Amino acid sequence: MPLAIWWIRRDLRLHANAALNAALRDGFAPLPLFILDPHLLHNRFTAPQRGGFLSASLHDLAAALEARGAYLLVRRGDPLAVLRQVLAESGATRIYAEEDYTPYARRRDARVARDLPLVHVLGLTVHHPDSVRKPDGTPYTVFTPFSRAWKALPLPSADAGLSIPTPWPPVPRLPGDPLPEMPPPPAFPAGEAAAQARLQEFLAAAVYDYAVARNRLDLDGTSRLSPYLRFGLLSARQVVQAARNALTQAAHPAARRGVETFINELIWREFYHSILYHFPQVVKTAFRPAYRDLPWRTAPEDLRAWQEGRTGYPIVDACMRQLQHEGWMHNRGRMIVASFLVKDLLINWQEGERWFMQHLVDGDIAANNGGWQWAAGTGTDAAPYFRIFNPVLQSRQFDPEGHFIRRWVPELAALPTEYLHAPWQMPLEVQRRFGVRIGHDYPAPLVDHALARARALAVFRRVSG
Repeated sequence: MPLAIWWIRRDLRLHANAALNAALRDGFAPLPLFILDPHLLHNRFTAPQRGGFLSASLHDLAAALEARGAYLLVRRGDPLAVLRQVLAESGATRIYAEEDYTPYARRRDARVARDLPLVHVLGLTVHHPDSVRKPDGTPYTVFTPFSRAWKALPLPSADAGLSIPTPWPPVPRLPGDPLPEMPPPPAFPAGEAAAQARLQEFLAAAVYDYAVARNRLDLDGTSRLSPYLRFGLLSARQVVQAARNALTQAAHPAARRGVETFINELIWREFYHSILYHFPQVVKTAFRPAYRDLPWRTAPEDLRAWQEGRTGYPIVDACMRQLQHEGWMHNRGRMIVASFLVKDLLINWQEGERWFMQHLVDGDIAANNGGWQWAAGTGTDAAPYFRIFNPVLQSRQFDPEGHFIRRWVPELAALPTEYLHAPWQMPLEVQRRFGVRIGHDYPAPLVDHALARARALAVFRRVSG
């Protein structure tokens, strides 16, 4: 049986794996290889939560392969050099890999493909970015028409038909490097089995309330599948197909709306991958040229207060503390804190983008960049510059009883709900009674939201003409 390298990148699973299935379907014995690329190690393993999740998921994959009589070969170094060496040592004649769309990944793969027998397979997204275009062939830059075109395409096979061979076809045992050892994030059990369990749990109930519950910070209404999709512990095709199956089980219109809203969020993921693919410059600058030279404030102390959850706005601080503790943040929270940084503090959105990538378990260039540019009004399908979230109103609407704030800002936990969302409005006697002195036990607000909003509007209006 001829030998091929299964080059694992963002597809840390055995089931419904397009690259692995392609190798098996073409009659090759797959040699699983993961490359510790120095260029990526800085981004992956200096974000402790994400590095821990990746490390634990690799160990899980290695164990699953060992159980089938195979093993995970790990090598450290430049991918082209490593692949060339492994081809020579193993006698493999082909390399199978799932396509990736970041600017670095595309440069890396183009370099490999020029010299080595690389076969790209679609798997990171349901549809290739080149498949979802306008009738004139240009890429979509607005979500709604993109989603209509995306939905009109037939859903590709989820690649679940092939069974994983046990025992694994014989492959040579080559020396490798040890896997990184990092503590996994407590909020996200790693591995393919954990991913599948989380998907099934979500689709069994919570998806039907998703349209409403997904915005509530105090409820467990989101899927929390993003880390598993980020590292390919779940197939995007499988998740979409499973969601469509759930749609047929919806018992009433509200339940249907819940599933349809979830599918829409999956399409947002595809949209941001498409934007990154067609407009790679967004990783370095605003998509909209008019907003590339905004007069951002240089305010390191304000930035640090935002990063550490010390802004004086409880909902902002709760979200930022959750990020540091769990390596994750509710999507509504991401919008609130992004609006606060960019509009209230008038600090460059790229500072927030960078901070998120340093902490998010699900940190993904396409989605993170797309979300930040949406919030800043600088991106493709962006919120207009005059959409500025009022953090107090957001707090009262999406954490009405303050359960989320009380969990992550414990110094405010004893406050009555009427003062929890804007504690600086407490009379002094109330502050003394509950032991929360504003400016001492909890920070005073960094800015007055009304004044900050007016400042942001003036700046954005000048730039937008």
